[in-house]
Amino acid sequence: MSQTCARQLLRLLEAYGVDTAFGIPGVHTIELYRELSDSRIRHVTPRHEQGAGFMADGYARASGRPAACFIISGPGMTNIATAMGQALADSVPMLVISSVNRRPTLGRGQGRLHELPSQQQTLAGVSVFSHTLHDPEALSELLARAFAIFRGARPGPVHIEIPIDLFDAEIPALAPRPLEVFPPAPAPAAIARAVDWLAGAERPLLLLGGGCASAPEAARALVERLQAPTLTTINAKGVLGLDHPLDLGATASLPAARRLAAEADVVLAIGTELGETDYDLVFDEGFRLDGRLIRVDIDPQQLGRNQATDLALVADAGETLEALAARLPEPGERDGRARTTAVRRELALAEDPELAPYVPLFATLREALPDAVVVGDSTGPVYAGNFLAAMPAPRRWFNAATGYGTLGYGLPAALGAALAQPELPVVALVGDGGLQFVLGELGTARDLGRSLAIVIWNNDGYDEIRRYMSASEVPHLGVDLAAPAFRDLASAYACRYAAVGDPASLHEALARLDGADSPLIVEIDAAAWAASA
Repeated sequence: MSQTCARQLLRLLEAYGVDTAFGIPGVHTIELYRELSDSRIRHVTPRHEQGAGFMADGYARASGRPAACFIISGPGMTNIATAMGQALADSVPMLVISSVNRRPTLGRGQGRLHELPSQQQTLAGVSVFSHTLHDPEALSELLARAFAIFRGARPGPVHIEIPIDLFDAEIPALAPRPLEVFPPAPAPAAIARAVDWLAGAERPLLLLGGGCASAPEAARALVERLQAPTLTTINAKGVLGLDHPLDLGATASLPAARRLAAEADVVLAIGTELGETDYDLVFDEGFRLDGRLIRVDIDPQQLGRNQATDLALVADAGETLEALAARLPEPGERDGRARTTAVRRELALAEDPELAPYVPLFATLREALPDAVVVGDSTGPVYAGNFLAAMPAPRRWFNAATGYGTLGYGLPAALGAALAQPELPVVALVGDGGLQFVLGELGTARDLGRSLAIVIWNNDGYDEIRRYMSASEVPHLGVDLAAPAFRDLASAYACRYAAVGDPASLHEALARLDGADSPLIVEIDAAAWAASA
C-alpha cells in the first residue's frame, strides 16, 4: 500500500502529538491542504505569515508543546523569518513546514514563482536546522530529528522544506513510529559536588530561567530546601508561585539585586542563558557574579557563554532540581527570607518613578483576572510588568521584550496562547504602535471566537523611543504616529470595545470578558491614566 508524502507528513505530526497548525494556503501547498482536510490537526489561518509564527510561539510558550506552521515558499518564508528569530532567541519549539520549487529547478535562477537563490540557506540563520527534503522516504527521519531537539535539547524553530513535486508523490504507507526522547540526566558526580558547594555556602543565590517552567514543584522544593534568595527571569515568572518569600523576580538589572548577586559566595543558575535582556536591561554590563558559579543547561554551548562557570552540568532542568533538592541537607542557620526581604525593601519597586504609574494597572489585572495568561508586546507597560507582575504559575507571562525584541508579537502570540489554554482567560497587552504591525490579526481573533482581552496602552506613538530620544537630546523624529480610531476598528471586526482611563473603569471593562465568544478591545488612554494616579 502507498500514500502521498503530504499524508505521511500529517500522520507523523499526529503521532508526535501536534494538534494545531497555523498557515495561509497557496498554490505551492495545495496538495498539502488536500490531505489536511482529512486530518485531526486543527488549522488556523492568520492574516500574515509572521502572525502564523507568533501564534505558534504563543501556543508553545503557553502549553510547552510545539505547533506547526504550514508556509508557502518565497514570501511566505521571508514573512515568517522574524517570528522564527524571536522563537530562536527564546528557545521556543516551532516546526515550520514549507514548500519550495520543484527539485529539477532548485538553484537554477530561472525566475520561477517564489524563487530564492537558496530558501534553505536564507532560513538557516533563524532556525536550529533548515533542511530540504529530497527523498520523501526520509520524512520520518527528519521529523525524528526535529522532535529530538524539541524534547531532548535546547528547543527552537526547525524548518523543513518540501519541493512541490513531492507533496503528492506516492511512498510506502508505513505506520508512524514516533521517536521517544528522554533528556539527559545530571551526572551523579556533578550533583555531589554541587551539593557540597551549596551546603557549605553562607550566601547562596539561585537564578532560575525559562528552562525551569516545566518543573515548578521541583523548583519550589529546591528553593525552600536551600533557603536562598532567587532571581527568576521573565520567562520563569510564576515558577515559584504567587508572592513566594524567596522570589525576587526579574530584578537582576537593578542595583540592589546586583549587589546581592555580586556578594553571593555560591550561585546556582538553572535553565538560563544569563543573557542581556534578563540580567542587563540597563545595557551597562554591570551584572557580575564573583562567587562560584554552578550552571545547569540542556545545551552544552550555553554553559560557556556570558559568565565564567566553575561547574557545568549538561542536564534537564527538572531532573537536576529534583536531584539537588533530594540531596541537600537542612539549611541550618541560613535565613534566605531575611536577605530577600532586605533586598525587596531596597528595591522598593512600587515607589520607583519609572514603575509607579503601572502599579495600579497590574493590581487591577490581578484583581479582575487572577488566572490570566498575559502576553505582551514590546511596550512600556510590559517592560514595567517584567518587574512588577506576579503570576500564580509558569507560562502565564511572556512577551517579546526578551531576546529578539520584536514588535507586533503580542496579539498573535496571545491568540496562540488562547488556543493552547482554552480554560484560562488571555490578555494581549500591547501598545498602539506595536498593534499597528498586526492589525489584520484582529480578523483571526474574530474567526476563532475566543474570549480574549486586547488591552491597548495608547500613548500616541513609540513613547519608549521618544523618551530615549529626549534623554539623548535627539529630536523626536518618526515616533509620533497617527493611530486608527480603535472604537471604529473594533466595530469593523465585530469586537467588543471599552475606553478606559483609570483602574476602576479598567476593572469594570475586564469583568465583561467572561462568557463571551468575541474579543474585547480595551483602550487605555495613557495620559488620562497618569492623571488619575
